[in-house]
Amino acid sequence: MKKIILTGGGTAGHVTPNIALLPELEKRGYEVHYIGSKTGIEKELISNFDIPYYGISSGKLRRYFDIKNFTDPFRILKGYAEAEKIIKKVKPDVIFSKGGFVTVPVVKAAKRKKIPCVLHESDISPGLANRLCISSATAICANFPETLEHLPVDKAYLTGSPIRSELFTGNRLKGLEFCGFRANRPVILVIGGSLGSVRVNEAVREILPQLLEKYQIIHLCGKDKVDESLQGMEGYVQFEYIQKELCDLLDAADIVISRAGANAICELLALHKPNILIPLSMEASRGDQILNAASFEKQGFSYVIREEELTSEGLLAAVQEVDEKKHIYRRSMEESNQQNAVQLVADIIDKAVKGTNSEE
Repeated sequence: MKKIILTGGGTAGHVTPNIALLPELEKRGYEVHYIGSKTGIEKELISNFDIPYYGISSGKLRRYFDIKNFTDPFRILKGYAEAEKIIKKVKPDVIFSKGGFVTVPVVKAAKRKKIPCVLHESDISPGLANRLCISSATAICANFPETLEHLPVDKAYLTGSPIRSELFTGNRLKGLEFCGFRANRPVILVIGGSLGSVRVNEAVREILPQLLEKYQIIHLCGKDKVDESLQGMEGYVQFEYIQKELCDLLDAADIVISRAGANAICELLALHKPNILIPLSMEASRGDQILNAASFEKQGFSYVIREEELTSEGLLAAVQEVDEKKHIYRRSMEESNQQNAVQLVADIIDKAVKGTNSEE
């Protein structure tokens, strides 16, 4: 049996594409292992699957001053040693890396062990972790056509982002029942990301009275960001994070308000969900979500509000406009001809394994 190590972590967006690949990899005869951080969200998400999980030390390379900048290089070096030990034990045929700083020591250790590595970059411009790994990669999968301009021509493939097959099996009535909602009123789903967005949460809660006149609201507000004073409000439910029931909640949603993480918006595209994107500002990120959102806006998939321009009145006006034009947004997404990313990425992984075997 072929063996593969998946790696990626820090946010759910660095884990869910790996999860999406699992059924196809297992169908192709791979024994799957996972390397993530010792305490990150990836450990919790992967625990739902029967996969050996290995936690390693990880650090973050920051562009700003932080006292951890003095200690994280030592954590990275420790993570490299731990990754090298795991790779020696598992003896994988290939590594697939989704990104996040935990992946850097894994990919670098794999190169030293001469194990082929396939990377996946979800954003238009590669993140720092993936940029550090490009020289060690056998192949790099990209989500957006614009990304290919930043990658070596001989390594780059346009694949799109792997989407979990269960997202297409959602049941609207089950989603409504889970939330205690009525079937005769439209639903807005708010997704602030796995870590939650204070600004998005605040903007939505400021206009709850107006929204609840017409809509029912499902609010995925992030870890420790539930507002206890709003618990029990009719037509409004809050969850820190949802995994198992997410497909049903997405099927129940008529409009989605979301951050602009690449994996999240690609899921909205695949499901043809009219959406309002509020990308992370330049102050809080390197600007990747702004580029992602701009690409989707240009293609007619999304209504975009820059965080710096986010107001309660503006968000309410955006909801009204998307509601009026939701058929136009759906048609644009239906005509996008999204590629089957799971199959394409799995093919590239197979090719990397065969390339190593042929060299032997």
